[in-house]
Amino acid sequence: MSASVSPLAPKSVPAMPALDGVGIATAQAGIKYKNRTDLLLMVFDEGTEVAGVFTRSKCPSAPVDFCRANLGGGRARALVVNSGNANAFTGKKGRETTRATGEMAAQAVGCSADEIFLASTGVIGEPLDANKFGHLLGGLAKEAKGGAWAEAAAAIMTTDTYPKVATRQVALNGATVTINGIAKGAGMIAPDMATMLSFVATDAAVAAPVLQALLSSSVETTFNAVTVDSDTSTSDTLLLFATGKAGNARITDAGDPKLEAFRAALGEVLHDLAVQVVRDGEGARKEIEIEVTGASDDRSAKRIALSIANSPLVKTAVAGEDANWGRVVMAVGKAGEPADRDRLAIWFGPHRLAHEGERDPDYSEEATSAYMKGEQIRIRADIGLGEGKARVWTCDLTKEYVAINGDYRS
Repeated sequence: MSASVSPLAPKSVPAMPALDGVGIATAQAGIKYKNRTDLLLMVFDEGTEVAGVFTRSKCPSAPVDFCRANLGGGRARALVVNSGNANAFTGKKGRETTRATGEMAAQAVGCSADEIFLASTGVIGEPLDANKFGHLLGGLAKEAKGGAWAEAAAAIMTTDTYPKVATRQVALNGATVTINGIAKGAGMIAPDMATMLSFVATDAAVAAPVLQALLSSSVETTFNAVTVDSDTSTSDTLLLFATGKAGNARITDAGDPKLEAFRAALGEVLHDLAVQVVRDGEGARKEIEIEVTGASDDRSAKRIALSIANSPLVKTAVAGEDANWGRVVMAVGKAGEPADRDRLAIWFGPHRLAHEGERDPDYSEEATSAYMKGEQIRIRADIGLGEGKARVWTCDLTKEYVAINGDYRS
């Protein structure tokens, strides 16, 4: 964890309730970091169902491959996460580590290895020795307790400056159910069907195929709508576990209208975690919301929004508190999507800077410069062509980002 906490860190942290059917334990294994937890074990009661989405990187980590292989079974008994080493681009050694870890975790909780899920985060290309932490899993399984969500979030951090947690409660089919989530991520953030690492659990009784449908849908407007630096990790993993202990009648149809409140609450948890990741972007001092309207369709709008959000020139302008709307024009134009220069309008917060392809005659440099000094900056671009719209979140790009990533392996 960085020495100083991001100025965008939440001012308060929710109390994370214990979840029936989930036990949590953490340990200091010394994988890379000294004097801090770097190993997490979550133990789930029998019958827990699981869904997941993962990186679309063509160079995925060994744990991603391991999880994909086990996901089809739809059942989970344990999750093992380590920080400090991503076990990515580690070849045969990496696959051997996941196999050994899966077997040791299965023995620790008393299940088969195909009910184990793994995730690793940290340096790419360094072999990870399962013997460095596998011997701790038996003790952790005995120690696991329900309320240790904050400890779990802390154990999975790398360059994060604060643990990321979120929770919601909602009525579902005759019972009050809870959804708890944790996430880690601060750099190498441009998820593609997942986030860096995020683990969400609920006590609701929901069938695995329904969980998968909910997760795949919700991720598009949450974790797949945030970016720190345009780089998609080899290790992006988002897993959703449902213990079924809340007592609701089990949901087996993704189209069941009783799911609507649960679907909304899940989306809120994912969005909360995703924006926390952006607000902890390496070196970040400002959160930036990009809204694109008037595009030819929603897909086009999102591509344009990400083009703006990933532009180093836009991000450095915000860091410098410079309302340089010309950089937004540039980012719209380079996106490769339908656009018309003479219909384009741009806002920074409530201030319209450009209209119909030129500077707005009512634009006030003084008012907009004052707006740019805030920690939350909203940029809107209306393309003027159709009904397509999208919203994404990013952060500014500061000197600290370079410093953090310039010595990450040392």
